[in-house]
Amino acid sequence: MRRFIPLAPLLLVLAAILPVSAADEPKPVLLYSRYFNAVGESRYLPDGTYRDVLERLRPSFEVRVSDQPLTVASLRDVTVVLIANPSDKAVGNNPPPHHCSPADVTALDQYVRSGGGIIAMGNQENHNLEINDFNSLLGAFGMRFENLYTDAKQLVIKRSAPLIGGLRWAYYTGNIVRLDPHHDARPHVLVANDLTQKPIGGPRDQEGALIAVSEPGKGRVAVVTDSGWISNDALSGKGIGNVAITEQDNFQIFLHLARWAAGKEQ
Repeated sequence: MRRFIPLAPLLLVLAAILPVSAADEPKPVLLYSRYFNAVGESRYLPDGTYRDVLERLRPSFEVRVSDQPLTVASLRDVTVVLIANPSDKAVGNNPPPHHCSPADVTALDQYVRSGGGIIAMGNQENHNLEINDFNSLLGAFGMRFENLYTDAKQLVIKRSAPLIGGLRWAYYTGNIVRLDPHHDARPHVLVANDLTQKPIGGPRDQEGALIAVSEPGKGRVAVVTDSGWISNDALSGKGIGNVAITEQDNFQIFLHLARWAAGKEQ
């Protein structure tokens, strides 16, 4: 007589021994924080010029947007924090923006060293960019912004570069990153400005780091010197102002950076 094994217990055994598929794993959380952006600042709004990049990230990340303080509690389940163009001054009759404080540095330093990731992006003059207080945060990771500028250019990244080698970066003007080579976060240059590749949007071409990264504790930090490169018009190839760089891999570069900051670059 044939014996039948009950189905439910068998499924429980299989569930216990079979690996969970990637589709069943929870997505890492990417938080686009507007905490350091002025009320009324229209650049890089999540439902404006950053709409497309945030939508394209959703297959890989649970994307959230918030202007609330970045604290240990609010960051508890966040994998990567994106900060773009922290504001210097108030916009219109709105209150002044929140500048990075010692409490913010403490909370974000603890968050990163415990395994969190940050992508912080600067920009250029006339973009209401604040760097003096924000550099107190970047300094915790061995880096700082300096307002020396490179105009828009297409940068073909060297194939030997980690993470993003061989990709084409449509860079739409920004400052540079200075590194502290003795810092325990081990900051290093990911993309240096290649002076042999000339700007197409102006004469300025500053030697230095345009993307730098560091690895403090268990976490990862990437600092990029342009915020417009992941805007809708940059990703589409339409361009910004009077410059259009149609041949670009900007979303792929950003996705690689985000996955690296999340510890999921493979």
